[in-house]
Amino acid sequence: MALRLTQFAHGGGCACKIPPGELEQVVAGLARTPRDPHGALLVGLETGDDAAVVRLREGLALVATTDFFPPVVDDAYDWGRIAAANALSDVYAMGGTPVVALNLLGWPRDRLPLELVSEVLRGGLDIATEAGCHLAGGHSVDDPEPKYGLAVTGVVDPAKLLRNSTGVAGVPLSLTKPLGLGVLNNRHKATGDTFPEAIAVMTTLNRDAARAAVDAGAVCATDVTGFGLLGHLHKLARASGVTAVLDSSAVPYLDGARESAAAGYVSGGTRRNLDWVAPHVDFVADADALLLADAQTSGGLLVAGEVPGAPVVGELVPRRDHTVVVR
Repeated sequence: MALRLTQFAHGGGCACKIPPGELEQVVAGLARTPRDPHGALLVGLETGDDAAVVRLREGLALVATTDFFPPVVDDAYDWGRIAAANALSDVYAMGGTPVVALNLLGWPRDRLPLELVSEVLRGGLDIATEAGCHLAGGHSVDDPEPKYGLAVTGVVDPAKLLRNSTGVAGVPLSLTKPLGLGVLNNRHKATGDTFPEAIAVMTTLNRDAARAAVDAGAVCATDVTGFGLLGHLHKLARASGVTAVLDSSAVPYLDGARESAAAGYVSGGTRRNLDWVAPHVDFVADADALLLADAQTSGGLLVAGEVPGAPVVGELVPRRDHTVVVR
């Protein structure tokens, strides 16, 4: 019987994130300015954006982020590629370019063969190479549960920075990847069924989408990962002081996502997402709320603005009683 990596994890991918409500309580009040800082902090904890950004000099800022998670698929090489693409995405979501990354690895060395580690790291290296990002070493620990990801440092022109707090009313919302990754990954973990389209989506860099957004003049964006579309949309609208109106009929989904959700392959992370965001959402239309809250792994960019080739899924409007309206 083939070894299945997902059976060594209590969850999978970004669905394993600490619930957003709990996380906000944990980090509340932790922001502090150091004495004699080496640069001005442009983006920190305040709005829960995708990465930290520090201005180094005129026209140049540093972007720093990290992301790792347990196996989301059984193939070690694909897991490495997905985890790396997901970590790099936070830099792209800020409009930046990744420059150097470090591996983060947890491995149950007495339970899983070390040969698999090489495949995981090879997958990460291939994605970093595709991104033009150096992958230079990292850190590993003996861990009861396998985990992998990257710590990534990038650069960005502060004048072209994408933030989740700069959305304005009257601007359309674009989504650059389809939803449904969470339910398909959960079905894969439960049944072993494979979904090549989902693998292709999760290993696609958000580089081109970010460049297109910046070139189109966008200043506001985030990526859609563990908190689902509704969760990330709520955070963007809250930080920007606007309301996001989501056209549920325009949201794209991967083949098999709706059927998998209907069959019950919904992660606990997705259900926690919906519990957290539901008080902030006005469901005017009859929409599949669980799919809109589906915990994505290496999802697409949510951009305030039109991105060539990406569907428009809604718009930002002046602030109402709710941060998100689903119609």
